[in-house]
Amino acid sequence: MKHILLACASGMSTSLVVTKMEESAQAKGIDARIWAVAQDKAETEMKDADVLLIGPQMRFMKKKLSKVGDELDVPVDSIDPVAYGRMDGKTILEHALELLEREL
Repeated sequence: MKHILLACASGMSTSLVVTKMEESAQAKGIDARIWAVAQDKAETEMKDADVLLIGPQMRFMKKKLSKVGDELDVPVDSIDPVAYGRMDGKTILEHALELLEREL
């Protein structure tokens, strides 16, 4: 099972992306736990994640969260703003899976 964590300023808009990602994962037969949290919970939740994607509005936190990710062996990247704006769960899921592949 893949554990994909998303973080954004409040966790609200990203929860819509989670739903779209879950639909895409199910369609592809991928067993995944995908969840969203507010930025203040990201570091704590990373211990349960295989990958962290941060909302475009949080790009300024990428460096800080990447340091935590390095310690936990959790890749961290920003969600593409266009994919995020379109709520393109398929593209965002594919990005998360690519990050996981790089770690192998």
